[in-house]
Amino acid sequence: MKMMNRAACLAALGAVAALGGCANTSTMTYLPSGDTGFAINCSGGDASTSWAECYKKAGETCGAYGYEVVSKDTDGGATTGGTVGGIFGANIKNRSMVIRCKQ
Repeated sequence: MKMMNRAACLAALGAVAALGGCANTSTMTYLPSGDTGFAINCSGGDASTSWAECYKKAGETCGAYGYEVVSKDTDGGATTGGTVGGIFGANIKNRSMVIRCKQ
């Protein structure tokens, strides 16, 4: 019974984080050229998440050197939660891009 409650709590926390726009992350990755780059994810469902958040995170990641966008996905989204008609659901936008810091 305790395991079920813990799993339910973790699932609820994950849902709240996704709906709250907490997905503003930058993760180092390797580009096809072998150079290092960063995968930036600024997906979310609240009004504060936009492409501007991705560009801000890219600037913070690379600092004064600047960056170039290697790839960027579309601004797709879907309603999650709520009813079949989407009432009381959240519109989650998927925004991510890959950047390379200039040197």
